[in-house]
Amino acid sequence: MQTISITPATNKKQKPADDQLVFGRQFTDHMFIMDYEEGRGWYDPRIVPYQTLEMDPAAMIFHYGQTVFEGLKAYRTTQDTIQLFRPDENIKRLNRSNERMCIPAVDETLALEAIQTLVNLDRDWVPRKEGTSLYIRPFVIATEPYLGVSASKTYTFMVILSPVGAYYEAGINPVKIAVENEYIRAVKGGTGEAKTAGNYAGSMIAQENVAKKGYAQVLWLDGHEKKYIEEVGSMNVFFKIAGKVVTPHLSGSILPGVTRKSVIQLLQDWGVDVEERPVLLSEILGAHKNGDLEEAFGSGTAAVISPIGELFYDEASYVINQHQTGPLSKRVYETLTGIQYGSIEDPHQWIVDVPKKR
Repeated sequence: MQTISITPATNKKQKPADDQLVFGRQFTDHMFIMDYEEGRGWYDPRIVPYQTLEMDPAAMIFHYGQTVFEGLKAYRTTQDTIQLFRPDENIKRLNRSNERMCIPAVDETLALEAIQTLVNLDRDWVPRKEGTSLYIRPFVIATEPYLGVSASKTYTFMVILSPVGAYYEAGINPVKIAVENEYIRAVKGGTGEAKTAGNYAGSMIAQENVAKKGYAQVLWLDGHEKKYIEEVGSMNVFFKIAGKVVTPHLSGSILPGVTRKSVIQLLQDWGVDVEERPVLLSEILGAHKNGDLEEAFGSGTAAVISPIGELFYDEASYVINQHQTGPLSKRVYETLTGIQYGSIEDPHQWIVDVPKKR
């Protein structure tokens, strides 16, 4: 395996206070970079001081959007150690996205080593306050300067780090979600199951529209019939109906969330009846009408678990569990975050340590 070179930063940044963190605004002292060239493969893995990029205006990322990214976190435990939550799953998903976007696969072992080495180098940036963490953003961009519509022959793989607080200002408190009935995020056969920039760019108009009305996120419906629930803008989604938990199945247009996968495993551990299947919006509204809709929550790396206290659809509001966090949502959140921060035993070996090296 290739050796990662390290160039330490000489001018260190001032770290923000833990109680002043916002999501994705501040960045650490270092970044990881590795390049790809057709016929040569991935080469020159290196950690360098965080810096701006110099790119040709004709670089294909600017014109055809050939890019993928991931999101995971590093957590500081009460023992002052640093750990990652299921990073192998994020790296595997990165390569699945790479395949869909015609980007060459990265070496998964090297990618994990790069993340661990980078986080260790900037471990002082991992905040200590409860609920905070160090967000990790691996991404790949097409860099060949060429205006022809084809897959690039050169790429750059990078990892940057950002100390973060809560993704939603509401934290674990329930958020309000609006069902999107005009725009389409993805369809089967498209790029919905890949974590690529275009999916998010295309969803922004709907997000901007609902934000003006006071809603935190969009709940997307399927692109064919607009009657099946798919996912929230930044989360997968779960509903507890008459004691049973249902979540949309991975139909080819839904991002296979790492947190989603973890939630399903926990529910199965606890003997909760959980189903992955097509979920009709009408089923959810019907369950609300007859009193069977007990809880709803989203799951994702950024928010972990975000209870849903209200759905807005067709000019009507549907309040869930009296805008209160339900007991199952709370248990899932506390268990996941407990495992992530090291206060609860990890029964599935999801945790990967970041060894302290100098």
